[in-house]
Amino acid sequence: MKNSIKIIATVLLTSSSLAYSQIVIGGETGSAGNNTTSVLLDFPKGENKGIIVPYVTTLPTTAPTRVEGTIVLDASSTGGSRVKFYNGITTTTGADGWFDLSGQDGNVSVELTQQPLNINEADSKVIIGADTSSADGALVLESTNKAMVLPIVSDVQNIPNPSPGMLVYVNKQGSKRLAVYNGNKWSFWKP
Repeated sequence: MKNSIKIIATVLLTSSSLAYSQIVIGGETGSAGNNTTSVLLDFPKGENKGIIVPYVTTLPTTAPTRVEGTIVLDASSTGGSRVKFYNGITTTTGADGWFDLSGQDGNVSVELTQQPLNINEADSKVIIGADTSSADGALVLESTNKAMVLPIVSDVQNIPNPSPGMLVYVNKQGSKRLAVYNGNKWSFWKP
């Protein structure tokens, strides 16, 4: 009985110490290397893969599905799909807080035939960085002092089959930038 209690205690302590640690997807070492104190979610370098944001056919209009920092592929118009993020800035001139990262239309009509749509499982989300979150998303990173490091690639041309909604960081001499794929073309954001 004492051994069982010791094993359970060890498992609980180990689990609680790992609960808020860095998570690396796709490898043992992330792109941040040993500098993990400010990283919640990381991806290994040089894999020529990206992260794909959720497709939505209707943009979220109220909390908790629409919170600042939300990123989606807006497929409300299959021939005009665009990667967007919600920055919370709404105006009387028509801005609804959704900022277009694509800058150009994509076409996701084929992909939408392959995506499971209108499946709504209550409370089905993954939260990294906290035990709970009021935000409603498939993946919620909840932290006041840690961030996600996007997958890093040397060139988007090295990604064999990019998927609509893909985000990567291009780490190329002279052209370091955020890249988003809308289903037809890559768009680039450079500081």
